[in-house]
Amino acid sequence: MTLLHGRPAAYAALLLAALFWASSFPALKIAFSIYDPMVVLFFRMLLGCLCLIAFSRNFSNVNYRPGDWKLLLFMSICEPGLYFIFESSALQYTEASQAGMICAMAPLMVAIAARFILKEPFTRRTATGFIMAIAGAALLSLLSEKTDNAPNPVLGNFLEFMAMVCTTGYMITLKFLSDRYNPWFLTMVQAAVGTVFFFPLLFLPTTVPPVVFDPVGIGTIVFLGIVVTVGGYGLYNVGMSRLPAGQASAFINLIPVFTLLLSWLLLGERLSLLQYACCGLVLAGVWHSQGKNKNQS
Repeated sequence: MTLLHGRPAAYAALLLAALFWASSFPALKIAFSIYDPMVVLFFRMLLGCLCLIAFSRNFSNVNYRPGDWKLLLFMSICEPGLYFIFESSALQYTEASQAGMICAMAPLMVAIAARFILKEPFTRRTATGFIMAIAGAALLSLLSEKTDNAPNPVLGNFLEFMAMVCTTGYMITLKFLSDRYNPWFLTMVQAAVGTVFFFPLLFLPTTVPPVVFDPVGIGTIVFLGIVVTVGGYGLYNVGMSRLPAGQASAFINLIPVFTLLLSWLLLGERLSLLQYACCGLVLAGVWHSQGKNKNQS
């Protein structure tokens, strides 16, 4: 039982979370081609919220302190709120694979923020691992070819970078709150705030209401709401609660690799031998960043 609650379980949770989050890039591309982005995002959050409310009686370790609502609100507005706004806009201008690659910048941003805000150590080994992973992700981006699905990849990649800024705010706040809140409770708060956040956006003049029942579109929204939102955020919050924020965020470097593979399978995007080599560099960087320095116990 100790193994189930130790670092191996945290690593497994973070690995699955990275896989689920990576699957959201091609899934969103598919969903946005059928339904308006605001419709997709709202019903995704609503489904996730309803699933988590159904199991809310099983939540424990909720130690609310006066004023925490500000942190909970800030965390949820960062992600899923503003994060999804930037990401949905990014995917209209760039490929799913390129957007996934930009995610590799988040761990370094989180590690630096955690060093100054949470006073977590930022070791030379961790820095080396991050540099390896970011270099691999950058090379992946350079080797990607433009397609009709990426009319303005520079703008799209910048919008995805802004999404990573929001992710940094979410992860640092999450780590601060995880000592006194159940990770699944925090996931439910995110889903609830996200549902409220996106509801008014359904009535924007630019939002196109759904007029047809499309099995692929509906199925993709269900997948995004249950697997990606509940599973991805829940598992990541579990892993973050058991590891330093800098180490936990390193698993985001796996998202570009998973995204490339899933985009190849689902969207027909192709990988070259050099891209496979870059994927290996990302994986090596994540593995290296999880090790200990000689002066660490």
